[in-house]
Amino acid sequence: MPISRVRWSGNLARVTDAKMPLRAKVASSVSRTAAALSRAAGRGDGSVIGGWLGLKIDPELLAHLSAGRAIALISGTNGKTTTTRLAAAAVGVLGRVATNSFGANMPTGHTSALAKAGSTPYAVLEVDEHYLAQVIEATDPHVVALLNLSRDQLDRAKEVAMMAQLWRAALARHPDIRVVANADDPMVVWAATPPASHDQRITPPHVTWFSAGQRWHDDSWVCPECGSTIQRSGEQWWCTGCPLRRPEPQWTVDDEGVVDPTGAWYKVKLQLPGKVNVGNAATALAVAAEFGVRPFDAVPRLGDVTSVAGRYAQVVREGRTVRLLLAKNPASWLEAFDMADEAPTLLSINARDPDGLDTSWLFDVDFAPLRGRLVLITGDRAYDLAVRLEINDVPFQYVRTFDEAVRAVPPGRLEVIANYTAFQDIRAELDRVN
Repeated sequence: MPISRVRWSGNLARVTDAKMPLRAKVASSVSRTAAALSRAAGRGDGSVIGGWLGLKIDPELLAHLSAGRAIALISGTNGKTTTTRLAAAAVGVLGRVATNSFGANMPTGHTSALAKAGSTPYAVLEVDEHYLAQVIEATDPHVVALLNLSRDQLDRAKEVAMMAQLWRAALARHPDIRVVANADDPMVVWAATPPASHDQRITPPHVTWFSAGQRWHDDSWVCPECGSTIQRSGEQWWCTGCPLRRPEPQWTVDDEGVVDPTGAWYKVKLQLPGKVNVGNAATALAVAAEFGVRPFDAVPRLGDVTSVAGRYAQVVREGRTVRLLLAKNPASWLEAFDMADEAPTLLSINARDPDGLDTSWLFDVDFAPLRGRLVLITGDRAYDLAVRLEINDVPFQYVRTFDEAVRAVPPGRLEVIANYTAFQDIRAELDRVN
């Protein structure tokens, strides 16, 4: 049956859970119950199993649960979980917000999050970049935020230019969606620009540009429009063969603060480390502004975010203060080195299915910033990491377990940088710290 859509117009969205078909109501109830049982059994937060069962009962459950909510979707290769958490905090100025705060970013996770939240006027959802087009179709979002695109999971992920093309085609089918996009990433700028617009110096309708500072450039040296070289000078970039170039951003990061489109500057005090998270905060404020939230009201809420599904969490273990940092591809490792203190550091690498089986991306990471500190390595593919560190002239010590790493360093700080399943293994040893 047709799904009722309520286009958000600035007032609180009219949530239509009560008008859902009987099958959708049953599916939603089963989803919540399954997720709760999974949590009670200690099998995780239930985000996947709950949504999976709900969608088996009603394949259109995500669309039914989305109807009547004002929704923001946040996607990109890196930073989407943190930006989603910050954006949910900012939008929370207006009222209750449903969100997939534990990072389950495929339709099963979205379904579970909305079913668990019940009737909320707003939702802020992190979306895996491969699923963005599908989730746009199901949720009819008010705004979509495009963070960045870089290489990820080389054995199964699409090429960066191919992903940009899929994003561009999805947005072209929904020209009324408001877009918040990264002006520093040529792939994102091209994806956010309608195909009919050939001059990217002119901001397309419904697009707001932000600049958070992009240090990783190795996936955007070739223009996705014409194949010519991308040139850079300072913050600016431009194609040497067509009009594609960096647009003027309305939101920028400056001196530990954020500048909004009016030129007003806001001091952003975060409990999250690194300049990259100030950039994530700027993106979150830009998303919230699309719902009418003033930065003045939203900024204090950003400082309440202390960790995100274990990311940045700090735990004291046997006299050592352990901080967890997730890094899963070359771009995110570059940012992790910026966030980590100069202290003993444990690196952990796995190559299980969620990580991608190909670890050759390690040779795209410059590990030189780790020279001069005690470096420990562990994980299923620690020997791959050992070869890379040896080539990079970074001394290291192999440890078999996380507990062995804790005992191998003196009391004080221990930084932990790990890719996805390695991160989850260590997080589980710390009682699934959030």
